[in-house]
Amino acid sequence: MSEVSKRNQHRKLRSRRVRAKLHGTAVRPRITIFRSNQYIWVQAIDDDACATLVSANDRTLRLAKDAAPKKDTAAQVGITIATGLKALKIEHVIFDRGHYRYHGRVAAIATALREAGIQV
Repeated sequence: MSEVSKRNQHRKLRSRRVRAKLHGTAVRPRITIFRSNQYIWVQAIDDDACATLVSANDRTLRLAKDAAPKKDTAAQVGITIATGLKALKIEHVIFDRGHYRYHGRVAAIATALREAGIQV
């Protein structure tokens, strides 16, 4: 087994281990994150209905890549998600970090959600 396939297998196991403990509902959706080298995508998911309630990313926000650090753009995406959740009158969420560590852009999103009044 090559090193790359081992790495991918371990990443999938980490993700499965984290998500096995989490389940989102309409009252308390699951906030999930996908992070690439350039961009970040965030979704609020109702697992009971298998539906995405709110989604945002820094590509649709038309943020310039070189204008601000990635943590700042991630925080702006978190604020966008928080305003969408507030429009749906949702105040509590479950934070799903996936296989990513809780630091950097992932932590910036969680902090932005908390500052906007969403309980994570």
